[in-house]
This record gives sequence, C-alpha cells and structure tokens, in this order.
Amino acid sequence: MQQERLEELLMDKRWVTRIIAISRDAGKQILEIYDGDEIEITQKADKSPLTQADVASHKVIVGGLQQLTPEIPVLSEESDELSYEIRRQWQTYWLVDPLDGTKEFIDRNGEFTVNIALINSGVPVLGVVYVPVKDVLYVGVQKITPAGNESYAFKQIADAPPKDIKVRPLAATLIVVASRRHGSEALQGVLRKLRRQFVAVETTNMGSSLKICLVAEGAADIYPRLAPTCEWDTAAAQAVVEAAGGMVVDSEFNVLRYNSKEALLNPFFYVIGDKSYAWHESLN
Repeated sequence: MQQERLEELLMDKRWVTRIIAISRDAGKQILEIYDGDEIEITQKADKSPLTQADVASHKVIVGGLQQLTPEIPVLSEESDELSYEIRRQWQTYWLVDPLDGTKEFIDRNGEFTVNIALINSGVPVLGVVYVPVKDVLYVGVQKITPAGNESYAFKQIADAPPKDIKVRPLAATLIVVASRRHGSEALQGVLRKLRRQFVAVETTNMGSSLKICLVAEGAADIYPRLAPTCEWDTAAAQAVVEAAGGMVVDSEFNVLRYNSKEALLNPFFYVIGDKSYAWHESLN
C-alpha cells in the first residue's frame, strides 16, 4: 500500500470506526463464552492457555480485516506460524491479539482486551484496545508522513461521546502500574531507584494491555515490563500511548519497534508518560 493512501485511511475517522466495529464484534463473541457456564481450556505448544474465546475472536477479527483491507496481511497470535522470511517483506500489516489476558479471562476478573494494531515500517500507527466486560475502548492514531494531520488518542465508554486522552505531567507522587502476574522481583529494584527521585511512589496492578492504556490516559506515569511479552501483546496499546504523547522504550531506551527479527518476543521495556523527565538517569 502506498504511504499516501495509508495516511489518507488513517486520518479517515469513518475507516477507523470500521476497525472499532470489528473489535466490538470480537468482544461480543468473547462475552458470550465469558458469561457461559464453562470455559474450555487447552494448552498451546508454549504451554500458554487457549480458550474457545481466543479462537472465536481471532476468526471475527481476521475475517473482518481481510474484508476491509484484503491487500494488507494479518498476523494474529492465533495465526499459523509464519517465518521471518515471509514477514520481513511486509511494510504494512495488521498485528492482532484476539484476547490479551487469557488468564484474566479464565479467572473472570474482567481485565482482558481485544488488541488490533496496524504496523507500518515497524511503527504501530493505529491501535484499538477494547475491554469487552466494561465496554471501554481506547484508540490511538499516529501520522506517518510530514504532510499528515496530528496524531490523536481517545477513550470511549459504551455509547458516551469519546474523550481525548493524553499522558499526564509528572507530579510529586509517581504512580507506577505493574503486572498482576509477572516481574515482581525485578519491579522492586525499579521502585527502589524511583523512590530516591520522587517524594512518594504509589503502585497499582492490572492485567493485559490495560496497563499501557492507564499511562496513555494519565492514570499512571510509568509501567516497567520486566518479564517476557510478544509483539501482539503491546502493539495496539503502544499506538495509543504514543498518540497520547508517551513512549515505549527498551532497557537501553530505544523506542520499541516491530517485525525486525525472527523472534516475536519483545525486549523488557518501559512505558513512559511524561517524556520530558530524564528517566534513563533514574532507572539506570
């Protein structure tokens, strides 16, 4: 797809609305299973859990995206494995996690999401993160050419009007959001460093890509992720937080980018709200 055409689509809010509709349709499929009597659980090759909701959401999203943009390939967590030799030829592609937070889904705590991202030259230029249980939607769109319009990010609750979101400036009290399940020991080391820099440091725990979205909407300042994730776990929410003024960087403070290597694992990373602060000095 030509860059000019992609930019035109990204800035067409009617087109973005169609992607939002796909995420909501996937969420309906998930909730039908979530609200049922029993969740069937199997294991994938990597020992991670798989439910019929993961599969149902995958089918809805892949089918919807292929109909909307047949020229753009789709990579989903539940897709058949593709070699890097194939993927490296993709300049633009969809990157999907049909049900991010499968363990949260199984525990029925509501902290799971539908993640749809559009990647262009390694950059997540569009992200839709949908929370089916709460009917909450996060959307971020970034311009990709100098001639493009400004980026935008918003949050929408049910049928209420969407509200623009942005990261918050730092205050005396730092709010750190952390994984509910991973990286607690490494997190303590980060917190010790931060407590030397700030008057007070508060922590909150959350599952799935919602942690990144909390930074995007200004409800948290930083999310240290010091445990493994895959590219489909982060791409959609990264688009949201970057469009809201934040950034996602690895431990060397390089911006997180996609489809650059054989493995689909991310490095450890930090999601940062206020970019004006010298985070690398506080965390290294």
